Amino acid sequence: MRRRFFPVIFLAAAGFGAVFSGSLTARAQMLNPQAQTSEPNLMDPTMKPGKAVLLDLEAKFAADVAARGGAGFASWFADDGVVLSNGAAPVIGKLAIEKASTWQASNYQLTWTPTDAVMGPSGDMGYTWGHYEGRGKDVNGNPVETSGRYMTVWRKEKDGSWKVTLDAGANDAPSGGDCCKLPGAN
Repeated sequence: MRRRFFPVIFLAAAGFGAVFSGSLTARAQMLNPQAQTSEPNLMDPTMKPGKAVLLDLEAKFAADVAARGGAGFASWFADDGVVLSNGAAPVIGKLAIEKASTWQASNYQLTWTPTDAVMGPSGDMGYTWGHYEGRGKDVNGNPVETSGRYMTVWRKEKDGSWKVTLDAGANDAPSGGDCCKLPGAN
């Protein structure tokens, strides 16, 4: 799922519950959460204030996910939020997202880097998109890595807070040699 929304769902059998990657992406911005601050990079004098707000939200979202795993991820969603992932049914509503986001930061690491952010003209909705990476282990303890693109839609709530309303992700395409092989072919 990630951001971030979301690249992949690992099943509970994998030992760390369902994992959304992408927006679940994602979704941070400075891929290294330890070096991350809550301040967006404002070195670009042409950056619009709305873009800076969204990049700051992404950085805080990513830092929370790095620290708290699935609980951090789910906490950023609006009550009517939606997660869309490759080959998985939509996860609709904050409660469903909380139930599906059970991974621990110690078992699965989700990082993301926004490529861009766009604030709507009214200043109460916007979106970010970029690249995510997820790292964990399968049921046999073998490393599992995913990566792809995500999009996160943000909405300013009545209380002034910002929440994720949609997080969607798609895995990167297979490497060049893997795309066209038939099952069982050498």
